[in-house]
Amino acid sequence: MKQYLRSSVLVIGGAEDKVHGKEILQSFWHCAGGTDAIIGIIPSASREPTIIGDRYVSIFGEMGAKDLKVLDVRDRIQGEDKEYQEYVEKCTGIFMTGGDQLRLCGLLADTPLMERIRQRVKLGEVTLGGTSAGAAVMGHHMIAGGSSGESPNRALVDMAMGLGIIPEVIVDQHFHNRNRMARLLSALSNHPERLGIGIDEDTCAVFQKDEYIEVIGKGTVTIVDGQAMSYTNHGKVAAEEPLALHNLRLHILGHGDRYNRKTHQPIAGRIE
Repeated sequence: MKQYLRSSVLVIGGAEDKVHGKEILQSFWHCAGGTDAIIGIIPSASREPTIIGDRYVSIFGEMGAKDLKVLDVRDRIQGEDKEYQEYVEKCTGIFMTGGDQLRLCGLLADTPLMERIRQRVKLGEVTLGGTSAGAAVMGHHMIAGGSSGESPNRALVDMAMGLGIIPEVIVDQHFHNRNRMARLLSALSNHPERLGIGIDEDTCAVFQKDEYIEVIGKGTVTIVDGQAMSYTNHGKVAAEEPLALHNLRLHILGHGDRYNRKTHQPIAGRIE
């Protein structure tokens, strides 16, 4: 298994393997320090935070993490909890579980706890992982919900403010599994300066400090680059009418493939 740096952010498409090889969760655990890992688990997106928090405690505990704590924030006032803040200061890894991304942001956005986590991630002091809803919140703009299986249109997607961990991206998860290409394109039509990242289930986009994204897991990561978009009728048609989007660049990346965020170039992975 390839080793990534402590400064990595692991953005997971949901439904990651928790039983067999656990490749993605093992990668997070390694990044966070392996047997020296001190991991804080944030299950706030879930309506069953105790159950889901305990599940990840069990998984990372079996891997041999040194210390684990569930940061069980159920009210915004808990985002000021001194005990949680002290734990975050010594964490080597933070993991955000799945659930409802609006719930997660509603509880944690702009709290002292999340601001400190974001600061430590930016400084490369802690590994951050997020799955499903925990992946959706990574950008400045966030897909909060919507439909699938239609032509791109403005009514197809509900947008909200994310946590801004990786501000320049818009993430959609369970991507090919739930037919969400049109939803991501609809989101990008109003924010072409952002990089669209669609992540399949049991698949992870590892964001590294050196501007590279690397893919691990069973599925693919879809990258939609709209920076050279030459035309859209976004402002000229009704919300339910199909969108036209000209000159987008599309990349489908598999396991081991990388993408340079600075040069906007994909790089094929080595075949073992």
